[in-house]
Amino acid sequence: MKEHYQGLGHVAIYTADMDASIAFYEKIGGALSQQASLSTPEGEKKLALVSFGGITLELIQAPTPMPMTEGNVPHFAIYVDDIDQTAAAIKAAGVDTFKTPEKAVLPSLFGGLENWFFTGPSGEQIELLKML
Repeated sequence: MKEHYQGLGHVAIYTADMDASIAFYEKIGGALSQQASLSTPEGEKKLALVSFGGITLELIQAPTPMPMTEGNVPHFAIYVDDIDQTAAAIKAAGVDTFKTPEKAVLPSLFGGLENWFFTGPSGEQIELLKML
């Protein structure tokens, strides 16, 4: 079965405000690739695909309010080559939602890593990750 897997398709994220979420990901280096809507019994569901950090995010704005909690996907991680420079660029873009004042350095976890979490506009946790 594993020979059929080709890689990550996308990470789905519910958003309360599609325009704000697209603007947020564009501000930190993402790029909107497609937008669409889907008719549902509850109303129109807005969808957007955003390329970010080598993956695709599917932003979903439901026609009725969705609970904005961690849910089944507590975070997603983006590999970076320099945590400090990446965090500085994100902060320079006006994002100040980092969960801690400094990155974590965990030399014995998974062979060693650095990480730093920040929050997107709908509460999604984004991990900057560098393997050591």
